[in-house]
Amino acid sequence: MELYEHGGDIYGDENILLDFSVSTNPLGMPDLVKQAIISHIPEYACYPDPCCRKLRAALAERNGLEDSMVLCGSGAMELIFALCACFKPRSTVVLAPTFSEYQRAAEVFGGQVKEHRLLETGGFALTDSILADLTPQVDLMFMCNPNNPTGQLADPVLLRKIAEACGENEILLIIDECFLDFTRQGESMLAKIMEYPNLMILQAFTKIYAMAGLRLGTLYCADQERLANIAEFMPPWSVSAVAQAAGIAALQEKGWMENTRRIVDKERGFMEAALGELGLVVYPSDANYLLIKSERPLYRPLKSRGILVRSGVNFSGLGEEYIRIGIQTRDNNRVLLDVMREVLNG
Repeated sequence: MELYEHGGDIYGDENILLDFSVSTNPLGMPDLVKQAIISHIPEYACYPDPCCRKLRAALAERNGLEDSMVLCGSGAMELIFALCACFKPRSTVVLAPTFSEYQRAAEVFGGQVKEHRLLETGGFALTDSILADLTPQVDLMFMCNPNNPTGQLADPVLLRKIAEACGENEILLIIDECFLDFTRQGESMLAKIMEYPNLMILQAFTKIYAMAGLRLGTLYCADQERLANIAEFMPPWSVSAVAQAAGIAALQEKGWMENTRRIVDKERGFMEAALGELGLVVYPSDANYLLIKSERPLYRPLKSRGILVRSGVNFSGLGEEYIRIGIQTRDNNRVLLDVMREVLNG
C-alpha cells in the first residue's frame, strides 16, 4: 500500500469512501462561487488575465493595500516554490512538525534547512526558544499559523517578536495563514506588513472556500519590488479564468467565515471528546483539523476500511502513531468514529 506525502489523493484507491486527509471547509463551496463558475463559462475560451487585475484589486481593497502588494498564484504551493526560486535562500528555518513543502522548496533550489523542533511534552506549542534560531546567518523562515498538523495558533506577542528578530537580522519571513480563517482567536499579520518590509503573508482560497481543485493562492508583501521579482519566476496565465472568477465571487460572500467557524468549533469539540473516550491522545487545536496519537497505528487499518486520513509519517518529528484528521459534518464524523472504534476494539 503506497503512502502519499499529502492528503487528498482519493484517485489512487477506488475503495476510499470518506476523505479525512484534507482540511477543507465542511460546508463545501459557497453558492456564490458555484454560480460565478457557471455564469462566466463564455470567458473560458479566452486566455485568463495574466496579471489577475480584477482579483488583485478586490483583494487589495478588502485588505486596505495597493494592488502591487498582491501576487496571485495557482495555489499557495506555486507561490512557495516561486519565492524560493527567486531568492534561493542558503539557510532556511522551519518548524517541525509542519507542512513539508517549505523544506522541499528550499532544498530544491540548493538551500539548507534547519528544523526548530516543537516538543510533544509542551503540546507542540511554539515558544520563545525559536528566537535563538533567528540569526544573521539565516536567509528565510517559513512558519504556518495555525501550524499544520497541530492546529495551534502562535501567540500574537511572539509573532511580533519573530517579525522584529527577522527584520533586525535581514531574514525574509513567510507566514502561511491558509488555515487562519477557520480560527476564532487568530489575528492575521497582514495588517502589520507595512511595519515589516521583510514580511510576506501567504493565504489561499483552497481551504475556507473549498476551492482545492481550482487552485488559487495569494502572497502579500509591502515591498512591491520584491513581489514583482517573485512574479518573474511564475509561468504566464498561472491562475485560470475560472479560478479568478471564483475568487472574486468568494470575496463577496457575507457571513461565510462566521458560519464556518461556528460549525467547525462545534464539530471539533464533539470530535475531541469522542476521540478522548476512545483512549486516543488529542492535541489542542484552534483550526479545522486535529492531531491524534494512538498506541496502535491507525492509517492503514482505516484506509483498508475506506477512510483516508493523514499519516504522521508525512511530518518531520512525528511517526506512524500519529494521524491528522480534518473536521467534517456530524454524519461523516460519526462514521469515522464508528470505524475507529472497530479498529481499536478489533
